[in-house]
Amino acid sequence: MSRTSTPVDDYLAALRRELRGPRRRKADLLAEARDHLTDATEAFEADGHERNDAERAAVADFGELPDVVPGYRAELAISQSRRTAMMLLFALMIQPIVWQSGVWIWTQGPESPSALNAVLQTVVRAIGSVVIGGAVLAVLATGIGVRYAVVREHLSRVTALFALAGSALVAGIGVLMAATSNHAPGVPAFGVVGTFVVLPLAFVSVQAARGLRLARA
Repeated sequence: MSRTSTPVDDYLAALRRELRGPRRRKADLLAEARDHLTDATEAFEADGHERNDAERAAVADFGELPDVVPGYRAELAISQSRRTAMMLLFALMIQPIVWQSGVWIWTQGPESPSALNAVLQTVVRAIGSVVIGGAVLAVLATGIGVRYAVVREHLSRVTALFALAGSALVAGIGVLMAATSNHAPGVPAFGVVGTFVVLPLAFVSVQAARGLRLARA
């Protein structure tokens, strides 16, 4: 026998449809909302309300969806920002594997790099350091930093844009470095760069794009 939906069920279903973001965090938020509504319902029942009326009162006390949804969306956007920042940090921490001297064909041999390749190496180190520092700050901001209103207000959009820009720059320079190596890079070299540089940063970019959409919701 199917269970008849209740006012609390209907409210939570409507709230679920309005939310997008990391599944685990979304599930946690909905579970917290259900617990709050259940406690409020029991309190109204203790005051003498019938169950259905108690649920309606609990829902009304919780707030209309247009008033409640923006706060939940902000929480999900911050959660997405944290995921993006952690993925960006991980993607950059594995970069030494790609450029370790003597490991891959374009890092072998005694020859000095070409002028362009040398410039690219300098540039990518500088950009990489900035992006790593920014990713660390974003991870901290999505943790202890969210207690500050100014951080919460701008964090999701700034993190998404920073991750998109950093990923594009590092990936693009990585491909150029492989292409301008003294050794003919060939398919294996681009395969390694694609696997350890482009692909991880492409995943970061996808997460950042999701975060940007959430920030604009």
